Amino acid sequence: MEQKHIISTLVQNKPGVLAHVAGMFAARAFNIDSLTVGRTEDPSMSRMTIVVIGDDRVVEQVRKQLAKIISVVKVQDFTGQDIVIRDLMLISVATPPEKRSEILALIEMFRGKVVDIGPKFVMVEIAGPENKIEAFINSCRPYGVKNVVRTGTVAMARYGRKRAD
Repeated sequence: MEQKHIISTLVQNKPGVLAHVAGMFAARAFNIDSLTVGRTEDPSMSRMTIVVIGDDRVVEQVRKQLAKIISVVKVQDFTGQDIVIRDLMLISVATPPEKRSEILALIEMFRGKVVDIGPKFVMVEIAGPENKIEAFINSCRPYGVKNVVRTGTVAMARYGRKRAD
């Protein structure tokens, strides 16, 4: 059965690593649903959080292929683990003067943060699980969504805890 898998990959922070990893996915026709990359607490390392949709067999192949790449230090599939998952989004929403208070209340309800404001729009930062991000976008559609930029998923295991199923 196909499901969403979140794979955390610790890699050397050097040129070409992202291209190498992305090339591995392309060469094997694996689809990446989301990919985020950033430095870790150690500046010589970066963490890639890769979301892949597929069955367990496909994800096992992805894990094995990633582990073969020399610049990959560690690969971890978060399936079945207790993790914290977040996406970050910036969204510009049309704000006619008569609707501004409604939109500001909506932002507060979703625990968003206004990061820019103009006479006809408001730009909002929202962080949280993907379903929260999607719900906020859907709630803003009646006002007019002008632009959306999203980071993709980041995730971290809660150490010392196993997920209760």
